[in-house]
Amino acid sequence: MYKIRLLLLFIGISSISFSQTEEKTNVNRDIDIVKVYTQVVKEGYGTPQVYKELANACYFKSDYKASIKWFEKFFETEKNIDETLLYRYKQSLKAMGLYSESNVFLAVGSTN
Repeated sequence: MYKIRLLLLFIGISSISFSQTEEKTNVNRDIDIVKVYTQVVKEGYGTPQVYKELANACYFKSDYKASIKWFEKFFETEKNIDETLLYRYKQSLKAMGLYSESNVFLAVGSTN
């Protein structure tokens, strides 16, 4: 009987000590970059780099409507357009059913 009580006491103490370990949060994983950069733009600090980051983040989250918006904002402010960004913009347009060769930003991008 003494051994059973000792075993139960040991199990109880062990389970209490394991349940009290705190899980640390990973700050980089828990931050939504889209929310942060959107807030930056709302506060009036939008730059071509911020628009580019927003466009890419929305693109990789499959939020194509938002990615189109931010790609176009980026293209309005930046004249040196990377082919990768242009490709992602085209893919976003295709995903939304809006792709057209007459798109102003696609014409500008193809001349660079």
